[in-house]
Amino acid sequence: MIYPLPAVMVSCGSDPEEYNVFTVSWTGTICTDPPMCYISVRPSRHSYNIIKRNGDFVINLTTKALAFSTDWCGVRSGSVYNKFKEMGLTPVPATKVKAPLIKESPVNIECIVKEIKELGTHHMFISEVVAVNADSEYFDEDKGLFRLNDSGLICYSHGKYYETGKFIGKFGFSVEKKKRNNK
Repeated sequence: MIYPLPAVMVSCGSDPEEYNVFTVSWTGTICTDPPMCYISVRPSRHSYNIIKRNGDFVINLTTKALAFSTDWCGVRSGSVYNKFKEMGLTPVPATKVKAPLIKESPVNIECIVKEIKELGTHHMFISEVVAVNADSEYFDEDKGLFRLNDSGLICYSHGKYYETGKFIGKFGFSVEKKKRNNK
């Protein structure tokens, strides 16, 4: 009952013939220093053995524009379909890992597997983040901000996809001191 979850597309494979994309909602950050995250994958999934063999993958954040592809890549098998081709997604070389980035994603997180934890129906790939690639369209140089919410991120809740986005406060707003107006 911990919802909503991110809806991400994970790319894997060491060469174009092996490249695959699949959708994951069981993912998240687990450490800051070193930066680490995880994905949980069923061993029966086509991509499971690709990631296990190559030891890396890329988490590609998804947007409203990528919602159809996100869903389709989650319900179709890479053993039957070339998902990059079928969905018109563009694989581009990563900077640190063998797995490709998805060009259409606003943020690509390159990961190297450090441990595989067998948990039951899913195995958790505990991974170190070795590079983060972000679309410069969302950088506000003047303010020194990264406006990722402007990309139209989506999330997943109980079998449905939703847009994110309404700002309600920044970290620490509950304890922030009010500025006094000195005249």
